Amino acid sequence: MLKQQIKEAVSESMKKGDQMVVGTLRMLLASIVSKEKDRRYKIITEKPDATEEDVAKESELTDEQILEAISSEIKKRRDAIVLYEQGKRPELVKKEQNEIEVLQKYLPEQLKPEEIKKLVEESIAKVGAKEMRDMGKVMSDLNPKVKGRAEGGQVSKIVKELLSK
Repeated sequence: MLKQQIKEAVSESMKKGDQMVVGTLRMLLASIVSKEKDRRYKIITEKPDATEEDVAKESELTDEQILEAISSEIKKRRDAIVLYEQGKRPELVKKEQNEIEVLQKYLPEQLKPEEIKKLVEESIAKVGAKEMRDMGKVMSDLNPKVKGRAEGGQVSKIVKELLSK
């Protein structure tokens, strides 16, 4: 399971003394645990008669949900990079870029722009999209195919380009 791999990577990085990796992965684990606690609370309020074992099992995130958490953490860092660049803080930009590199190791291989374009073209044909107002249909067909393998902004940019032709 992905969560276990991340925990093991934290231990290995601690042994190596790589504080940047340790810090980044601990932040990721904290995000995962927070999401699990939110799920746990929701389960307890919806099913007050559930056993502790059932609650623990149901509140655990799946690998797919962990991938979403990783993507979310990467997005936060990309947003921070933009702000740090505006504030002329190159040392913080570098720190965020290093953290993104660490996090990306846990995502599936990313799609190349040409591959995304091909998938977008297939989705446009499948849903019969002709104009920009059909973008939602295209995106809902496309999202399961690119989830965790491409950044949402990049996908939506390609969809807009192809629909505006």
